[in-house]
Amino acid sequence: MSIVNAKEILVKATEEKYAVGAFNFTNLIQLEAVVEVHVDKKAPLIIQTSVTPSKFLGREVIVAIYRTLAESAPIPICLHLDHCRDIDYCRQCADAGYTNIMIDASKESYEENVRQTMEVVDYCHGLGDISVEGELGLVMGVEDQIQVVEDEAALCNPEQALDFVDRTGVDLLAPAIGTVHGVCKTKSPKVDFERFGKIAQLINGHGVRAPLVIHGGSGLPSDYVARLIELGGSKFNVSTDLKRTLIDTTYGYISEHRDEYNPGKIDLIVKDAIREKVIYWIDMLGSPGKV
Repeated sequence: MSIVNAKEILVKATEEKYAVGAFNFTNLIQLEAVVEVHVDKKAPLIIQTSVTPSKFLGREVIVAIYRTLAESAPIPICLHLDHCRDIDYCRQCADAGYTNIMIDASKESYEENVRQTMEVVDYCHGLGDISVEGELGLVMGVEDQIQVVEDEAALCNPEQALDFVDRTGVDLLAPAIGTVHGVCKTKSPKVDFERFGKIAQLINGHGVRAPLVIHGGSGLPSDYVARLIELGGSKFNVSTDLKRTLIDTTYGYISEHRDEYNPGKIDLIVKDAIREKVIYWIDMLGSPGKV
C-alpha cells in the first residue's frame, strides 16, 4: 500500500475534490516531519526532490530512505523527481526507484516538449509502475536551477493541453496558469481560474485522464487554493515554505543560543516547525482521513 506512483493517489483526489501535498525536502529532518504528520493525519503523500538535492544527496540514498520510511507507513507515499530537464537523469531516477518523474521541457518549443515528454513516458511506463508529469506553459520564478522571468512566462493553452495529453500519454499535467515559483508576495495574485477550469474540463471532464498539478503553492491565499481544488487541481507543490521554515527556524535558534553546540536541539525545533507548516497545508488541501 505504501509505495505508489502519483497517479494512483491523484485520480481519487481529483474525483473527490481534495488535493495532495507534494513536499520538497532537502534533508532527513524535513522528510521525517512530513511523513510523520501525514501518518498522524491519515493523509496520502507525495514527497519530492528537485534535481540539485537529488544529485547532492544521491538518488540511491534518497530511494533507500524513502523505501525505509514508506514501507513502515500505513499511508500511500510517492517519491517524485521535480522539474528535471535532463532525459537521461529522468531515466536514472526511474531506474533507482523514484515512482513519479517530472520531465520539464516547458522552455522548449511545443513539438520538442511533446517529443521529450513522450520519450520519458515511454521509458517509465516500460519499466513498470512509474507515472510521469509534464509541464505546459511557463511558470514564473525560480525552481532549483530553472529560472523564468515575467516576460518569458506564457500561460497554458487549453486546447494545446488536451493535444499534449493525447499525444504524449503523460500521467499528470502541470499547466501554467499564473502561479509563481517561490513565494507569492501579493494578496491578489493573477491566477487564471477560468483557463484552469477549461483545461480541467477538456482533459478530465469525462473521467480522470491526467490529474492537474499546481506549481508555486507557497504563499497562495487559502481561498485561491480552495477554488483551484474545486476546479480540478489535485497536486499542490510546496517547496519554498519548507525551505524558509528550515532556515528561519535554524537562524532564530542559533541567534538566541550562541553558546550552545548541540545540533540535536536544532533538529528538534526545526522538525516541530516543519510539522506545523505541513499540518497547515494538509488541512487546507482537505486530505486528512483520505487514506
